[in-house]
Amino acid sequence: MNPPARPPDSRFLDTRVPAPIIAALLGGAMKAYRMLGEVGIDPTPLRMHLGITLAQFSALLVLAAVASLWRARTTIDPLHPARATALVTVGAFRFTRNPMYLSLLLLLVAYAIRIDSLLVWLAPLAYFAYVTRFQILPEERILRGKFGEAFDAYRAGTRRWI
Repeated sequence: MNPPARPPDSRFLDTRVPAPIIAALLGGAMKAYRMLGEVGIDPTPLRMHLGITLAQFSALLVLAAVASLWRARTTIDPLHPARATALVTVGAFRFTRNPMYLSLLLLLVAYAIRIDSLLVWLAPLAYFAYVTRFQILPEERILRGKFGEAFDAYRAGTRRWI
């Protein structure tokens, strides 16, 4: 028996794998490639410093986003965006509609900077594509249905990623 088709305004996402799990898997793949591949060169001091700085910025970004969501008393659960009780447009959300996903992308980029190989850049690209298609676009449909014109105005004035 086939499951019933979901309506376009469904409360379900196209994925059940949260972005942090995807980022962790891709980061693990990058680490495995570095350990098992021919990429054994330690990063230069400049690459090390840049990677650490970007990782620290990533941490600050996610903390700012969580603080904004907490102050608005709304959910941070990426699997249930329909549980959002407020459209948060302050703090980190003024600059990006997805600061938590962006922070994970920046973390992968920080790690790629530290590894001396072009191949590892596939991980941040894969994360970007996967999260956009299977997490962000479905979330935007749900938030549009829930917050209507307020979400449209926010979307018009704030970029999806940067």
